[in-house]
Amino acid sequence: MKKVRVAVIGGYGTIGKRVADAVRVQPDMELIGIAGPGFDWRAAMMAKKGIPIYLSQNARIDEFKKHNYEPAGTIDDLLQKVDIVVDASPEGWGEKNKPLYDKYNVKAIFQGGEDHELTNASFVAARNFLENFGRQYTRVVSCNTTAICRVIGAIHERIGVKRARVSIFRRAADPWESHKKGIINTVVPDLEIPSHHGPDARTVIKDLDILTIAAKGSHNLYHLHAAFVELKDRVTKEQVIKALEDEPRVVFVSGKDKVEALNTIFEIGRELGRSRGDVYEIPVWLESIALIQNDLTLMWATPEESNVIPENIDAIRALTGIEEEPRKSIETTDRTLNIVKKFY
Repeated sequence: MKKVRVAVIGGYGTIGKRVADAVRVQPDMELIGIAGPGFDWRAAMMAKKGIPIYLSQNARIDEFKKHNYEPAGTIDDLLQKVDIVVDASPEGWGEKNKPLYDKYNVKAIFQGGEDHELTNASFVAARNFLENFGRQYTRVVSCNTTAICRVIGAIHERIGVKRARVSIFRRAADPWESHKKGIINTVVPDLEIPSHHGPDARTVIKDLDILTIAAKGSHNLYHLHAAFVELKDRVTKEQVIKALEDEPRVVFVSGKDKVEALNTIFEIGRELGRSRGDVYEIPVWLESIALIQNDLTLMWATPEESNVIPENIDAIRALTGIEEEPRKSIETTDRTLNIVKKFY
């Protein structure tokens, strides 16, 4: 089998390093290299794995020399060797990098920090894989939007959602950046109503009536979503549970099992034995699923560092056309990343 040749730009940040590792375990992909601006402990860890590191556009060559590391080449060299790029650069850099991808006619996947208008396509594997099939560019939506598209999207697809209203309690900073920025002993509301997550979800699920609001809390472990959903028809709680049981990358947790908070799910991730303790699934609390006539409530956790990683892998298959069946791509990704339907 000829493998798709992949590059990761921004290859040792929160998303980039995880995508790079995920690519390396796919049977139909080959990681050619990653590109980043400088050389620090994160780059050194990637180099230790034998991953070639190239200089990105805003290269700080002195940092490479200081660490006695010789880059494998420039980003231009890397782009001439690959079929597709996963751009995991900081917000705004994807737009700056796109002319290079145009120049070398390389397909590219951008992240949720970039505007939808950059690609005019957005991606969540279970919702619109085929819509993205063969495209030159797409954008994997943010962690929060991915979670909404999985959970609310599954209910909308299998039962029917008249309207959805979602409150998002966001972590203030990723764990590795907590020393740089954060919120202590307060909650900061996002005063832009709706928050960007609802309109973003509609770039994937075009007919979904959704409104979202958000606030930042003084924690760095995951986001928490609380949803109020008006269904098109009256259904039972068991039908809602079945709709989510049939959805890839959604898993149930329960307070009865002492899964009582976001930090508990973080601990479950570490016990699963995965790299970095990553949780790719969206954990939904069973007790939060309640119905009064057509009105449904539910709550779930969103692992902000890792839940978009499998979506990037499936997006590689969709854009390059190496797999035509969404379900087969999802199954391959889930098997290689040990994604489960039950934690315990």
